[in-house]
Amino acid sequence: MKANLDHIAVVLVHPQIPENIGAAARAMSNMGLRRLVLIAPKNCDLSRMLKTATGNSVDLVEQMEVFDDLKEALAPYHHIAGTTARTGALRPTLSQPRDLAHDLVTLSRNNLVAILFGPEDRGLANDHLRYCHTIVTIPTASFSSLNLAQAVMIVCYEIFLAARQDPVEAEPRLANSFELEGMYDHLREVLTKIGFLDPQNPEHWLLNIRRFLSRLPLRAREVRIIRGVCRQIDWYTSQANKTNVQH
Repeated sequence: MKANLDHIAVVLVHPQIPENIGAAARAMSNMGLRRLVLIAPKNCDLSRMLKTATGNSVDLVEQMEVFDDLKEALAPYHHIAGTTARTGALRPTLSQPRDLAHDLVTLSRNNLVAILFGPEDRGLANDHLRYCHTIVTIPTASFSSLNLAQAVMIVCYEIFLAARQDPVEAEPRLANSFELEGMYDHLREVLTKIGFLDPQNPEHWLLNIRRFLSRLPLRAREVRIIRGVCRQIDWYTSQANKTNVQH
């Protein structure tokens, strides 16, 4: 089975310059990707976008999806990759574009895939990257900051090349972001209740759990198992609290 490029979306988070959106659309069109998603764009001036989105990419711009909320936009996607030039303890670089492309092409046959690109002035924030299964950095010689459309072109080009290679066995359908975020909300609630997470900053400590579980290709059934464990822990702590009150 070949790659399904229609299952791969480029997601621009808070893009600021309409011309960059149009240029990114043109890069996508050149490489055979057709799914463009914008998250709370600062300026959604279609006429300015179309100045740089020429040819077939005009249709891509006119059909793009626009959301106010990133979590809502990512809900149906089964695998999410985030791009960043800044690394650190909270954003470990796990992949480079060529390796990422191979993985995404394999996943795309049975799963929806999203690739996140941040705003031009500061890139993706930690709050954006927490939704990502993979974090990718584009290697550069010295100055690491790339124009938004340039970054989109590099990643899309690698995907285009990977899609032309001999197909390998497809990945099964994975849990989507809506299912995963429900699981993480459940884990946060239960682990805070039993004292495993600091109630003052549960997201900070939950990030390590996210990083661990994101390395596992969780299916919907496995997410339901984890949530079943959470419900059992919740029930047990409730019973223990009732016993303590009675005594």
